[in-house]
Amino acid sequence: RTLALYQMGLRTEAAKEWSWAVRKLDDKQLLVASEIARRNGMYDRAIHAADRTTQLHDFNLRYPSPYRDNLQGRIRETKLEEAWVYGLMRQESRFVTEAKSSVGAAGLMQVMPATARWIAKQLGMRDYRNQLISELDTNLKLGTYYMKNVLSSLDNSPVLASAAYNAGPARAQQWRAEKPLEGAIYVESIPFDETRDYVKKVMSNTVYYAK
Repeated sequence: RTLALYQMGLRTEAAKEWSWAVRKLDDKQLLVASEIARRNGMYDRAIHAADRTTQLHDFNLRYPSPYRDNLQGRIRETKLEEAWVYGLMRQESRFVTEAKSSVGAAGLMQVMPATARWIAKQLGMRDYRNQLISELDTNLKLGTYYMKNVLSSLDNSPVLASAAYNAGPARAQQWRAEKPLEGAIYVESIPFDETRDYVKKVMSNTVYYAK
């Protein structure tokens, strides 16, 4: 039923069906369910199931790397660390290409419409329009450009850049101390609970992807 609902585009109903279906599964069954989800492109559900195991673990299912062929060109252009890009994408969208937040951020990399228009202008994308924001290659192009932009403006620090991606470059800059801080201390000093938790998770994800 979950697969059928996903194929019909009823993602909310599919997620509820999935949660009900896996609620009593043991570790081995959860990993099987996770693999079924992965094979069907339901990466968020694959992560959901793999994250629930307590004794048996499969980190390839917890930290999948879909759309890698699409991402390689962007990685070469921006010279970003692939593990960091995946760490951020996993936190932003769980690899749901149609993901959309309550404030309008869209796609794999959850790019805001206004930011997308600004980036498109910087990149000279004359044919860009709002409807393209969730399109896979366009979203990756916009998101990785923005990651590179904030990284370059914040001493090439992925910790600062992750904070900027979530809360904006001005806030990330504002939270810096007069003297350089260790990344872990900087993260703990972030006054926004959401951003503090976000940065921790992105950097944790990045470590797993790097391995």
